Amino acid sequence: MKNIVGVKFKREGKIYSFYADNLALKRDDLIVVNTENGPAVGTVVKEAQALPIQQPAANLKNVIRLAADDDLRTCENNRKLEQEAMQFCTRRITERQLHMKLIEVECLFDKSKLVFSFTAENRVDFRELVKDLVQKFRTRIELRQIGARQEARIIKGLGICGREVCCATLLQSLDRVSVKMAKEQNMSLNPEKISGLCGRLMCCLGYEYDGYTDMKKDMPKCGKTVNTTEGRGKVIRQNALQGEIVVLLETGKEATIKTKDIQQ
Repeated sequence: MKNIVGVKFKREGKIYSFYADNLALKRDDLIVVNTENGPAVGTVVKEAQALPIQQPAANLKNVIRLAADDDLRTCENNRKLEQEAMQFCTRRITERQLHMKLIEVECLFDKSKLVFSFTAENRVDFRELVKDLVQKFRTRIELRQIGARQEARIIKGLGICGREVCCATLLQSLDRVSVKMAKEQNMSLNPEKISGLCGRLMCCLGYEYDGYTDMKKDMPKCGKTVNTTEGRGKVIRQNALQGEIVVLLETGKEATIKTKDIQQ
């Protein structure tokens, strides 16, 4: 058996699993773990769970230790370095007239690399900018182009519902959202009403999509001709929550019919 804990590195990030060995870890403990990019400090969000050795993925890394005061000071110094790098890089982008927007700077725990996340409408030649950053900070530099949804997740903000955007709070991954999801839920296709802060379709369109799809499974689609107790007609609207359809009868009258009352 192996003790496995769930760890987050960012509030809005994914939950990663690590071997806890015999460490007594509790929820919200700060710990130092091994990652592909070296050591990192994360927060325990799922307490240790004993699982068979063969069940977890073989490539799971180990928890090194509980975070000590020195580790927390290192994190604080890294945050200061990130702020300095953000300001310096923003100035150099302006001076070099690069068409890009710097969103975030992340410093690895051991300062072995600085990652600069940015958005841009087109490809950007940032080779000279990288030289400036290497000369200034004397470490490895990575410039990472991200999309509008990732930008909103980092910057955060309030959605049209009045709550903080889901991508920055409860979502671990940004799943694909399509116009079909809005159509299945009979929502207005007005972009202003179904788009989030990022300008893309709102993530919450996917929350109830499977439920609507299941409810509509046995309902005739719009445009289909059906026989009802009031006569023959064409389906013009669906109400999945009520289990009803609206039929335009051959007489020109509209009738609301329960799905179960449709004649085969």
